[in-house]
Amino acid sequence: MGAQAAVDYRGPWDEAIRALTGGDGADVILDGQAGPNTQRQLDLLKDDGRLVFIASHQGVTAEVNIRALVRRRLTITGSTLRPRPSSYKGRLAKDLIAEVWPLIEDRRIITRIHQVVPFLDVQEAHRILDENRQIGKVVLAIDPMLAEAVPVSGKR
Repeated sequence: MGAQAAVDYRGPWDEAIRALTGGDGADVILDGQAGPNTQRQLDLLKDDGRLVFIASHQGVTAEVNIRALVRRRLTITGSTLRPRPSSYKGRLAKDLIAEVWPLIEDRRIITRIHQVVPFLDVQEAHRILDENRQIGKVVLAIDPMLAEAVPVSGKR
C-alpha cells in the first residue's frame, strides 16, 4: 500500500522503530492511545521531535521524564476536531476535497477493507473489532447486494 515499513504494536515496537530509523528515532509520532506508552514514545523521538496526541484510548494521564523532555527540546501537543466550530470543520472538509480526494480518485491513497459484514450480522462486526482482528475497515452493508459490490482490500 506504499508504506516503507509496518510495525506490529503487540511486539517490541519501540525496538523495531529504532531499527527502522537506524537508531536515530522519529521526528513526529502521531498517537491515538496515550497512557502507558507515552514515555516509550518520547524515548523514540529525535531531539526537537514532536509527540502529537489525537485521542487517549489507553489512558488520560502518563508519567514522563520532564528532564529528558527539556534537555532534548521535545514537544507534546494534541488536537481533536470534536470541539471545533462547524465553520472550521467546513473549511477542513473543502481542503480535504481539494487536496486529498484527488489522491483517492487516482488510487495513490487506498482504503483497505478488511471485511464487509451484512447489517444483520452487526454483532460479528463488533466481535471482529473487539478482538482486534481487523487490518483495515470493517464495513456494515445495509443492502446485501451492495456487500457483493464493495471491493475487498482496496482492489477494484
